[in-house]
Amino acid sequence: MENMVVASIFSGAVWQIIGNTSVFGKFILLALVTMSLVSWVIIFAKWRQFRAVEEANRRFIQTFRRSRTLGESVGQAKSQKLAPVSHIFLAGFSELGQLREIKNEAGGLQESIKPLDQHDYDILEMSMERALTEQVAELRSRVIFLATTGSSAPFMGLLGTVVGIMDSFWSIGERGSASLAVVAPGIAEALLATIIGLGAAIPAVIAYNWANNKMKFISDFSYNFILEFITRTKKEVR
Repeated sequence: MENMVVASIFSGAVWQIIGNTSVFGKFILLALVTMSLVSWVIIFAKWRQFRAVEEANRRFIQTFRRSRTLGESVGQAKSQKLAPVSHIFLAGFSELGQLREIKNEAGGLQESIKPLDQHDYDILEMSMERALTEQVAELRSRVIFLATTGSSAPFMGLLGTVVGIMDSFWSIGERGSASLAVVAPGIAEALLATIIGLGAAIPAVIAYNWANNKMKFISDFSYNFILEFITRTKKEVR
């Protein structure tokens, strides 16, 4: 019976099944379809965003490593707005300038200005890590919806399944018959809810894990850049 119902769904009878579905069952199906469509929109948007971010990161890193001084990378950082490392660089460069100004003021009329110490470099690293956190938060936006869909869609599909089976039992009691013509509509409704629930959940779970992996890669890449920036600062700033 199950194979017959599934075959009828893919042969074009799905609209007939939806037409015979209860109001509550239609609401469940509509919610699942909406969640699935929104999830796919987010998936494609995040795929484009991550691809653009990785390319922008790569271009900026190449420019940064070719530059002779930190100041030479400022213009490129401002032009690569999609690259998280550009924002991190600008935050670090700005913090570095403020730290050097403080050292200048502390130096007063002394002939030599005090160099940056380990405490200053700790402040510099924390400033850049704060910028990193802000960038990762932007990348994480809307990804939580994929997790919500992946965890809730199967249960909503199960709820629709239960409603369909209840309709079948109600039809049996109302007509006093357990024939296929009586129970088939309710079972078809139940199976349709299960299919759509799983169809919404499976891509969302896969995409959520993929997005988390991408964000971890970008976060690790950006943190390595922070270490590279600080190392280079220690070589240039005396």
